[in-house]
Amino acid sequence: MELRRIQNASVEDKTVLVRVDYNVPMSEGSVGDDTRLRASLPMLGNLLERGAKIVLMTHLGRPEGRVVEELRLGPVGASLGSLLGKPVVCLEDCVGSNVAEAVKAGASGEIFLLENTRFHREEVLNEAGFARQLADLADVFVNDAFATLHRSHASTLGVTDHLPSYAGLLVQKELAALAPLLGEPARPYVAVIGGKKAKSKLGPLRDLVSQVDVVLLGGGVAFTFLAALDARVGGSIVDAAVFDEILEIKAIAEERETQIVLPVDCLAAEQLSADAPTRIFEADAVDDGWMGLDIGPRTIEQFREQIFEAQTIVWTGPMGAFEIAPFDAGTRAIGEAIAKSDGYSVIGGGETGEAAVRFGIDADVSFISTGGGACLALLQGKPLPALDVLIDA
Repeated sequence: MELRRIQNASVEDKTVLVRVDYNVPMSEGSVGDDTRLRASLPMLGNLLERGAKIVLMTHLGRPEGRVVEELRLGPVGASLGSLLGKPVVCLEDCVGSNVAEAVKAGASGEIFLLENTRFHREEVLNEAGFARQLADLADVFVNDAFATLHRSHASTLGVTDHLPSYAGLLVQKELAALAPLLGEPARPYVAVIGGKKAKSKLGPLRDLVSQVDVVLLGGGVAFTFLAALDARVGGSIVDAAVFDEILEIKAIAEERETQIVLPVDCLAAEQLSADAPTRIFEADAVDDGWMGLDIGPRTIEQFREQIFEAQTIVWTGPMGAFEIAPFDAGTRAIGEAIAKSDGYSVIGGGETGEAAVRFGIDADVSFISTGGGACLALLQGKPLPALDVLIDA
């Protein structure tokens, strides 16, 4: 892959438009987790050292083309300024004459943060005129938002029609870290897949069962899978609309001789509350009125055995409602097993990455991706439109 790398671009005394991923958790008007801000610091430091003026653009949340006050980027800019030790100028919009004039008047070494790009519906539509307005702010474009590479948006793809475009340091780091999972990964290759919504994981699961040796299922994905196989799962989260697809995936796994390991027991409660009484059930025999909220102790041991035998591991999605004890035990145990494993391990960003940080294992896994969707798309062999345009033919 012959990437056009930002290290090879001339940026001195130029304005560089940088697509970053600052879609961060917010808590009471402040940044709740600055991991993604910190991930961008090497790229920003590189550009500052080389005498560039920086214009940052990102989305936050899903405002769907409307201005949503709670999704303004002022708090993000303030947090970023604290990390950098220098001011970040937060602009009132991401396009328009006032924005263009402010950027033009800035000096080399200044950093501007455009307002949430998704306040404009033209962003997700990759509308040509909107992309041109963004591009007109700068001389060079660098995409350092790995998590958005699977998106064909104006700020990720459209701007590349108008500016010399390069891959940023974080994008390069992510691609290098994920390379061992592509081609001929070391085996056994184990995928750990969880999360609340089965529908969002079935596409990746369908492709991964053709690539890995073992799949360990937890969370709502597992309960939906069990329910599709006529198990009794009580009030556990289930998406009945995907039962047919699950049966198709099961058939593919059997044909490929890929082992799908389902929970054998689960920790359940009548409601999701730290104070709720809990019971251990067989995973396929949960009483009505009870919901499975975590994998159980026997499942944890089975999953640990598979993980310790693995040479390559990818993990996306928690095993249960990890935000609330005691339903965090499964996710914690699986994370700790992956951290102790001798295999090459990749965590696929999002809430799985947040769990790794919460449980203090982030330094002990091989790599935590900043982009769950983009990471899975890459591992599935899916197109990454915003990456493809940064590759020399």
